[in-house]
Amino acid sequence: MSPQDAHGGAERAALRPLVELKRVEKRFSNGTLAVRDFNLAVGHHSFVSLLGPSGCGKSTVLRMVAGLGEPSRGTIDWPTSTDDAGGRPQREIGFVFQEPTLMPWATALANVRLPLDLQGVAKGEAEARAAEALAMVGLKGFERAFPRELSGGMKMRVSIARALVTNPRILLMDEPFAALDEITRFKLNNDLLELWQTQRWTIVFVTHSVFESVYLSERIVVMAARPGRVVADIAVDAPYPRGSAFRTTPVYNDWCRVVSQSLGHAMDE
Repeated sequence: MSPQDAHGGAERAALRPLVELKRVEKRFSNGTLAVRDFNLAVGHHSFVSLLGPSGCGKSTVLRMVAGLGEPSRGTIDWPTSTDDAGGRPQREIGFVFQEPTLMPWATALANVRLPLDLQGVAKGEAEARAAEALAMVGLKGFERAFPRELSGGMKMRVSIARALVTNPRILLMDEPFAALDEITRFKLNNDLLELWQTQRWTIVFVTHSVFESVYLSERIVVMAARPGRVVADIAVDAPYPRGSAFRTTPVYNDWCRVVSQSLGHAMDE
């Protein structure tokens, strides 16, 4: 293969979505239809938010993408992923839950190191990578702190570092900042955007906040109430970087109005 062929192949792979959901449906064992005819293609290095009212299936979709639940119908494809030994696509996912879910008896370093320990990574390498991940989220110097010694925002930073320590291709975040005070939430929004821009991850972010979705996202997928389905797919045409001043601009307010109207229509369906 010539260098030109290799370069062309890389370009073609980049044009294909990282993950694609096709006509996905999820019906739980009690008969509840949580998600219906859900279609979504997520590109490489993109920031996509799933926005909708509580109970619309946002978290259900995220968990299916993570492999924590299987669709009742439809497919979830990973077009550019290689298969593992069992023939399944290697998703290479980091997942941040609504709560930090840290081990209270373990230090921040040990909590972040856990995924690497489960992979059998040597202790020295695992500790170095965990320390690097903690530094990445602004917690250098807190490696030996226990969860009880950390604020709510710091605990969430540890949770994010744990998701990042395996160098995932896609970061799935399930309303990670919803329980935090507004000042802490704004700060973590800013830090997350900076990390996304420098590290070039793909992020799928679940939120029920119009304001948060507009501030963070390149693209907002608005979902209707149960059964969850896509009712709008909005590209937020506002440049990055978006600092705190962006929240007071007419452009931000205009996009919040557009997304709010779309969410209102979704809730009426």
